[in-house]
Amino acid sequence: MEVTQGVRFDSLGLSPEIMRALEKKGYEVSTPVQAGSIPPMMAWKDLTAKAPTGTGKTFAFGIPIVEHIDPENSAVQAVILAPTRELAMQITTEMREISQFKTGVRLVCLYGGQPIGKQIETLKKKPQIVIATPGRLSDHLKRRTVRLDQVQTVVLDEADRMLDMGFIHDVTRLLDQMKSRKNLGLFSATISREVMDIAWVYQRDAEEITVRAEEENKPDIHQYQLEVPMNEKLDAVEKILNYGSYDRVMIFCNTKGNTERVSHLLQLRGVDAQCIHGDIPQQKREKVMARFRSGELRVFVATDVAARGIDVDDVDAVINYDVPDENEYYVHRIGRTGRAKRKGAAYTLVSDYPAMIRLRDIAKFTKNTVTPIRFDEDGRLVEIEKA
Repeated sequence: MEVTQGVRFDSLGLSPEIMRALEKKGYEVSTPVQAGSIPPMMAWKDLTAKAPTGTGKTFAFGIPIVEHIDPENSAVQAVILAPTRELAMQITTEMREISQFKTGVRLVCLYGGQPIGKQIETLKKKPQIVIATPGRLSDHLKRRTVRLDQVQTVVLDEADRMLDMGFIHDVTRLLDQMKSRKNLGLFSATISREVMDIAWVYQRDAEEITVRAEEENKPDIHQYQLEVPMNEKLDAVEKILNYGSYDRVMIFCNTKGNTERVSHLLQLRGVDAQCIHGDIPQQKREKVMARFRSGELRVFVATDVAARGIDVDDVDAVINYDVPDENEYYVHRIGRTGRAKRKGAAYTLVSDYPAMIRLRDIAKFTKNTVTPIRFDEDGRLVEIEKA
């Protein structure tokens, strides 16, 4: 079923506590994914939801989960799995907002890179909702520091990415442990073969909803390609930053090494830039992300995987220092800008013929128009007129 419209939250029969949390956020009308997901999940039905990122998926599964929690029962009743620690942390923040007026509802966030002892102490406080990365939840299960035998709802957020990242065995092992499960929600930007396999094995009579990126809902992003020699890429980045007078910019690289190099070289040029990737300690990553979210940090350089789950509404521009390896990565990257009805800009630097072909394929696949531009004599960006 395709869902194109939101509904008023007060038409969904939600509890006064949840309505109060929604009112505090200023939400009166749901997004389409919330309209399609909340009723079946409230009715304990399995659900497969295909929806673009940034469409309000956390509230779509979070509201039914919080509504179903029995505060008197100290067992784990719901598990939300996310592919990265950043996304797990983001979900936890939003789940706290949803549950803030529900007395006795406790949450825990479990991910690698954080001392396991600290997490064990939190688990002793008997949280009913566990938000976790599959690897770390598996660790706790092996240590017997968490029990999943009374879990009723399981959600796999960004299921496609999670299974792409090689978590399929962890995920299936975890699902096999949850014998009391009443419903399973799969939320995914794409329905990959692996997602279909999980659905086939673990879901029964699932409701299926699709939310398209409607034209009027599509972010207003001007997309550009800039041909520059490899050794002039950094100059191009600096010119784009200066030309656009951008306050908050994300730069994407394909490798950890490039994120380090680009951020370091920008710092040498006096640009306030920091990077994150998988090898940077979690504490430092969290500090960098907090600075970027609060608007203190101007330029944030990241790999695709490290940037998952970083939800910032007002990124002025995205620069693809490297053309992404996957079509989906391009969509996720540029989707960081042009949110909340603002105009956004996405620049992709192209240095060789293979990169040009990749970008052409991406534009065709994503049905996007990518406009060729160049710098004129005064350093301004101008469109290249078609011959």
